[in-house]
Amino acid sequence: MERFEAIDENGKKIVFELIETFGMNDSEYAVLNSKDDDYTYILKIIYDKDKNMSLEGIDDEELNSAIEVYEELKFKKE
Repeated sequence: MERFEAIDENGKKIVFELIETFGMNDSEYAVLNSKDDDYTYILKIIYDKDKNMSLEGIDDEELNSAIEVYEELKFKKE
């Protein structure tokens, strides 16, 4: 699995492992596990004009929708 580092809003380095990506409503999302805690994160994948990728947090409503879609996708794979 792909691993990468990010800096959180407090300046702390976090190591993430990419679990999966999926699409919803014309957007892409990344499912990540943190090596520093037991949480799973879903972040929006954003591309700039030069096609460089970055990850962005999402609001609670979008997160709840993304969780539903991701759980449905996981269920279909099982």
